[in-house]
Amino acid sequence: MSFKPADLPDLSGKIAVVTGANSGIGFHASRHLADHGARVVLAVRDLQAGAEAAAKMPGDTEVEHLDLASQASVAAFAERWTGPLDLLVNNAGIMRPPAYRETEDGHELMFGTNHYGHFALTGRLLPALLAAPAPRVVTIASIAHLGGDAGVVDANPEATYDANKYYAQSKLANLMFARELHKRAAAAGSPLTSTAAHPGVSSTGLIIDPDGMGANWIFRTVGPFILPLLFQPAAAGANPTLYAATLAEPGSYTGPQWIGESRGPIGPARLNPYAEDDDLAARLWKESEAATGVTFAF
Repeated sequence: MSFKPADLPDLSGKIAVVTGANSGIGFHASRHLADHGARVVLAVRDLQAGAEAAAKMPGDTEVEHLDLASQASVAAFAERWTGPLDLLVNNAGIMRPPAYRETEDGHELMFGTNHYGHFALTGRLLPALLAAPAPRVVTIASIAHLGGDAGVVDANPEATYDANKYYAQSKLANLMFARELHKRAAAAGSPLTSTAAHPGVSSTGLIIDPDGMGANWIFRTVGPFILPLLFQPAAAGANPTLYAATLAEPGSYTGPQWIGESRGPIGPARLNPYAEDDDLAARLWKESEAATGVTFAF
């Protein structure tokens, strides 16, 4: 379909939180949400980088500290929140550290950040979301999720660490969470809408992040020059997120449609069959509650 940021509806009076909003997909999504009237909270690890990003955005923005690799940080962010929340965009992530690493809570870094962090954040912000008239949660997955499998419920154990496989599992978990959240909200008669999106293959800081692939000095040094030549710009990669945040059908999954969903106009994205396994999703949900100590009370 043809969708551009100019197609966004008027968002005046809406309040949005975007994780990882200081660069890449999160930055461009936040910029356009603010440009269309939303008050946007940039939830970031680096407050200075967040402030610099906010200074480049129009409209009403503010910056809050959030480290998704820390359950304590997630809890503190939610405790500071007051009032209703219309939109939560679960965007931040870590991609393919070359060696096994853990969060401060003892979880594998990608699974602990990409999935557990956003699972806990959404659960802790649920009262604020339900206080809004038409709340929406958008969770950003990846075409890499197609490489995930039923081992997603094992949460990436150290003994079999594989950077590519474990990234795929974390993004499969993101998509399963988004779909299960929609299912549970609908069953509870809640007004909350859950959607998912992926950006295709975009030139963003995710690839050169020192916590991920950027731990390799070659990626970190050469990436800023090579990536823009190979991949679509981050601004284009933000289009599926913006559509999922505003116009997409509840429970939908949106991504680019060209060249293996790597770029191009947006539409329905392919689903790994494991992402549609309701029993597996229920197991992952239960495991995630146990790992984070967070439950969802609709």
